[in-house]
Amino acid sequence: MPVRATVRRSFYQDSVVLMGVALELRALPGVREAAALMGTPANHELLASAGLATPETNEAAPEDLVLAVDVETAAAGDAAFAAARAFFEEHRRARESTGRVLPRTLDSALRQLPDANLATISVPGAYAKLEALTALRRGLHVFLFSDNVPLEDEIELKQLAVRRRLLCMGPDCGTAYINGIGLGFANVVPRGRVGCVAASGTGLQAVAARLAARGEGVSHGIGVGGRDLSVEVGGAMTLLALEALADDASTDAIVIISKPPAPEVLSRIEAAVGAIRKPVILCALGATGRPGAPGTWVSTLEDAADAAVAIVRGHALAPRAFGDPAAVRDRLAALASPPGSRRGGLLGLFTGGTLAHEARLILEPWLGPVASNVGGPAAGAHRILDLGADEFTRGRPHPMIDVSARDARVREAGASPEVGVILVDLVLGRAAHPDPARSLAAAIRDARAAAERAGRSLVAIGSVVGTESDPQGLAGQVAALEAAGAIVLPSSAQAARAAALALRPELAPAMLGGER
Repeated sequence: MPVRATVRRSFYQDSVVLMGVALELRALPGVREAAALMGTPANHELLASAGLATPETNEAAPEDLVLAVDVETAAAGDAAFAAARAFFEEHRRARESTGRVLPRTLDSALRQLPDANLATISVPGAYAKLEALTALRRGLHVFLFSDNVPLEDEIELKQLAVRRRLLCMGPDCGTAYINGIGLGFANVVPRGRVGCVAASGTGLQAVAARLAARGEGVSHGIGVGGRDLSVEVGGAMTLLALEALADDASTDAIVIISKPPAPEVLSRIEAAVGAIRKPVILCALGATGRPGAPGTWVSTLEDAADAAVAIVRGHALAPRAFGDPAAVRDRLAALASPPGSRRGGLLGLFTGGTLAHEARLILEPWLGPVASNVGGPAAGAHRILDLGADEFTRGRPHPMIDVSARDARVREAGASPEVGVILVDLVLGRAAHPDPARSLAAAIRDARAAAERAGRSLVAIGSVVGTESDPQGLAGQVAALEAAGAIVLPSSAQAARAAALALRPELAPAMLGGER
């Protein structure tokens, strides 16, 4: 059956809404693939690369909605389009039931909310600059969720923001916490006395969730976008965010979360940290502070949160490889390979890019080179994939929303003699999948059963970023994975270390010590 498509003229929809439509259509019987996109040039490229472009879709303008499905039968195509119409109609009714007339421009929004001081922007990257400039010129802070924003646009936006002493969080800013309000993909965490500056959405989520687990909270979590610490952007928003948190009376300690900054940018960050009279923890994954550098440097997201807790409580930080070494030892012993069996390598399938990067850095000293799309060699016995990277999300929702692509890869691993350990993460929170553990647990069961039928053992190890207040509920998500036979650790760093032990039990004395 050929691809079927329809174009709805002048029918703009937010990207988050379109992600929901595509996800619903893919779940329908007889639908092999589906896309719901606006007709922008970038989206035309996505449709073509996914094999969903048609003569009709090629005529769609940026303000036109494109629905395209690859289906088994004509009836399946009709059902998909009917489901999409019902989705948009329900969305319209829900919006109108509030009794509010939604604004169509920023100025009309400000007339409804004259005291607003922040604008959230989620439009195609080509149009993000204009909307963000408008907001900044109106004196609004900006949370810029949009990705694919040209670098030169980001530089211009942040230069204007700095001149006006406004935050421009992003572009491609997935998470922030401002005055207790989570923006984007955000866990439900308490307000507290730790402020964060993060060039990573999942990194910020991991630190915020760990703080909540330790009984502390976030004063503000300011996302800056993944390119902020590059040479070109120069750390513009990181430096402004540090100033803001240094002056904030509710913030007692500050955590910086990033990958390694460009060397010349790092020197500016160190100078700024040295001028702040509050304790600052730096977690630049893969980087260490230079001799005499100010601040407290840590190597994992878990240690960043724990260091902040120790500092605000006046305690000494005592990092440990595992919170409960004896439990890890017992769980791994129970899952040991049968005598004479061969165990393959490690396959890490992550929805959090920063968690994937951190796992690779932790594993390589123990296992050797780890192939990955977040650094490392192109191929090898061990692999880690960030499934949220651009090459996996073209025309598809992020895997924190659409879990099906990772579930399929987990099942494939069960049939592969090259895989002995699967390492996964779950990232909960608002805007994420409502119950990701259920389907992942089913995939893990299927994969382990397939391996067992082939005479192999397959170990699944994971971690969950979340809190009990999240819509998904942390405890229930952990229980679902454990019921499927997975080993679940309190942090992604601990999960990576456990994966190394599962592959190389002889590392136990070095990693677990003599604790029982």
